[in-house]
Amino acid sequence: MILFPAIDLKGGECVRLVRGDMAQATVFNTDPAAQAREFERCGFSWLHVVDLDGAFAGKPINASAVEKILASVKMKVQLGGGVRDMKTVAGWLEKGVARVIIGTAAVEDPAFVREASRLYPGRIAVGIDARDGRVAVDGWARTSDVAAIDLGRRFEDAGVAALIYTDISRDGVLQGLNVAATIALAAAVDTPVIASGGLASIEDVKRMLEPDCARLAGAISGRALYDGRLDPREALALINAAETARA
Repeated sequence: MILFPAIDLKGGECVRLVRGDMAQATVFNTDPAAQAREFERCGFSWLHVVDLDGAFAGKPINASAVEKILASVKMKVQLGGGVRDMKTVAGWLEKGVARVIIGTAAVEDPAFVREASRLYPGRIAVGIDARDGRVAVDGWARTSDVAAIDLGRRFEDAGVAALIYTDISRDGVLQGLNVAATIALAAAVDTPVIASGGLASIEDVKRMLEPDCARLAGAISGRALYDGRLDPREALALINAAETARA
């Protein structure tokens, strides 16, 4: 299992929101690149970055901050927010992003996701941000009629590298991951699924390592890391120990 620390970008700063509400943004670091370096020092191998402003605008807005992150760390970066066309996908991959996340466009233009996955195998993920089981789009400002599981199934044969499932009601409020919904999605598809939204403590990491979560590829942690509720080294040691025991 991969544990992804999260950097959400708003106005060039590292923030965390409450259930995706841009009006409820807490700034945790004014230097996202420095935050990325700190995560790398803790031993993380992947970083999850979201351009929040880009998600609302439908195009990259915090490109400068992302580029500074990419120049500052060696760990792999997966990036989402405002990815709506092939030019944006290609641009980010050329700049060093390991995996690009497509969210809104996965609902509105599935052919784009398929073509991107064909052109860049293993480097395209789909973000499934769910509100009451339905997929939210445009920076979570609007809820579509598409069910989360149906969206995941839509790309089963497309070669998508991962599905990133976020329960919006839990995001940023430290109430624990929606394990049941995430497992249900993972059971419905063959594509690797990453859990997001609400990871609050080491207990959530332990939960992710239980047998019924074996199908899950990883989890994303944001506020718990910034608040100090989750010790990154303890979490990574626990994951490494579990993987060693399975080997």
